[in-house]
Amino acid sequence: MPPPPRTAPVSTEYPRSGKLMFGGVMMIVAGLFNVIIGLVALFNSAYYVTGPSGVLVLNLTGWGWLHLILGALVVITGGALFTGATWARVITVLLAGFNALASLAFVSAYPLWSIIVIALDVLVIWAVITADAEAEA
Repeated sequence: MPPPPRTAPVSTEYPRSGKLMFGGVMMIVAGLFNVIIGLVALFNSAYYVTGPSGVLVLNLTGWGWLHLILGALVVITGGALFTGATWARVITVLLAGFNALASLAFVSAYPLWSIIVIALDVLVIWAVITADAEAEA
């Protein structure tokens, strides 16, 4: 009697798609941008010009630390997104949303850069949320 045919193991992970790969790369790029913003705010606070009311909620040092830590988390999550794991997708959407909010609050210090980062975050959220439709097609 011949042995039973081998079947592929069932994976609980999503298949890799171009949108997930795009989301992962953009998360890493956006995270590195945040790390740079954070380091500049920490080591050269005169680089950013703030309005008369200053920066929303925190001073530049506080925003520097926030961007540095958030940037590191975004880079790590972007790397994990390449696996297609569900947890990485959920964390990516949450971190990208929080990153967009942090950039919105940082607009008074660096408006053009903040708008670019917000646009990248929106693209990442779109790519990660719609990746299932591409994988099914």
